[in-house]
Amino acid sequence: MKSTGCITERQRSMRSKRIHSPAWKLLAVVTFLAFLICPAANGQINARAIEIAVVGFGDSETARKVTDQIGESFRANQFRIIDSDRARAAATGVGYKGSLNLTLEEARNLASAIGCDFFITGDAQTLRRSPSTSPVYFEAYASLFLVSARTGKLVFWERQEFRRPTAIEAGGTLLNALSAAPTRERYQSTIRRIAEEERNFRAKAIDRSAPLIELMPDAEAAGGVRTPRPFRRPKPAYPDAAAHDRVEATVDVLVDIDANGKVGQIEIARWAGYGLDESVINTVKQIDFFPAMRDGVAIPMRVLLRYNFRKPPQ
Repeated sequence: MKSTGCITERQRSMRSKRIHSPAWKLLAVVTFLAFLICPAANGQINARAIEIAVVGFGDSETARKVTDQIGESFRANQFRIIDSDRARAAATGVGYKGSLNLTLEEARNLASAIGCDFFITGDAQTLRRSPSTSPVYFEAYASLFLVSARTGKLVFWERQEFRRPTAIEAGGTLLNALSAAPTRERYQSTIRRIAEEERNFRAKAIDRSAPLIELMPDAEAAGGVRTPRPFRRPKPAYPDAAAHDRVEATVDVLVDIDANGKVGQIEIARWAGYGLDESVINTVKQIDFFPAMRDGVAIPMRVLLRYNFRKPPQ
């Protein structure tokens, strides 16, 4: 018999019984709950991957191999590596020439041009060393700088170094260390942690009311205001890591000084890595100031302090 497309009274009655049966009601409830739960689950699964740009470690053969290896370290579900040619072209477009001593604004501008959440840069080489008291050896190293695009801050720095009798051995050992599972996990977990901290900070920022504090004027005694003056200004230590690579850099730091001349919040405004930033922070914490004054009244003020590091004499 051909179907006429019509539903008989008996068929309608049977369908009504199925729809109102306990089994169908249970299925409807489960389906409804799944509808509610799945979007949240899918949102977690399909959350936007953290975009990483490896800007580069220099022009040497070791640098190119390290750049490729670091990129491989982030080929995981939570991350997306931005095409290296695109990243380098964008960096060149904003005038980046491989500096490892950037202000927060310079770092943010670089990241914005690339279009990433974090970028990685650094220096990597294999060098021949000829000590006067020991045999010739080769040193392969990689200094890695991980920078947040949102804040421009240097959020992680490390230097890996290996010494071997030949350049091939030294370079191979370095690449093996960078490709090791503990190294990959350390880099990945660091970025996940920083990304989570930044999300939490943004979520709380709406409820945070920052205390009013004046910025240091461009000119001394401008408008009757005298800027803070330190009782003494100790010199930051030059770390061994910086001394080893004979690093020259400038570290700028923003410091909140209260009406009693005490140091409050400290923020690096130009970073340099190699332990120089930490050396400056530790030094600033030890300084006592004559507070800023306006018309004879002490006031809190945010000041910019600059520290220039030069290579130690050989």
